[in-house]
Amino acid sequence: MIDVGRKAPDFIAPAVAGGTATELELFRLVDDCDAVALCFAPANFVPTCTAEFAAVRDAGWHDRGDLAVVALTGDSLYAGFAYADRFELPFPVVSDFHGGVADSYDLVAESWEGHSQIPRRATVVIGGDWTVRFAEATADALDRPAPSPVQNATAALRDLGVDADRPRVNYDGPW
Repeated sequence: MIDVGRKAPDFIAPAVAGGTATELELFRLVDDCDAVALCFAPANFVPTCTAEFAAVRDAGWHDRGDLAVVALTGDSLYAGFAYADRFELPFPVVSDFHGGVADSYDLVAESWEGHSQIPRRATVVIGGDWTVRFAEATADALDRPAPSPVQNATAALRDLGVDADRPRVNYDGPW
């Protein structure tokens, strides 16, 4: 996993945003915001990851000028359309189908549930100066840590001057 204090790798990747296919350019988000939260998941529709994404959605992280949220999963762009629509995800869902972005953050799962070279479940917070301010991953994507990585990221956001609400993760929701 990428170390806190290191410079975050830039990337451009296909994404679903606002119901349309687009290319997400990380450098634009970092330039425009005080912080960027990258939320990695091995695949769409993984219940524990969906619980975190929904908690971030419900906490309103996406609806701020000082914070950008990006979900990155190991599924295709087409699966991303269905996923974003089904769970009303208001932030971009990046298709990291071959794990290239996850690899640049040292977050590739060699193997998980019969899949290989996909993102691990993790949250990374990047400051406006490109410095990684927070990075936490779970041992397994199905783990239910309390607090979850997105909840733990809230302190790093506040240190960056982003007064974001702490997400309430409900692992037993309708996922």
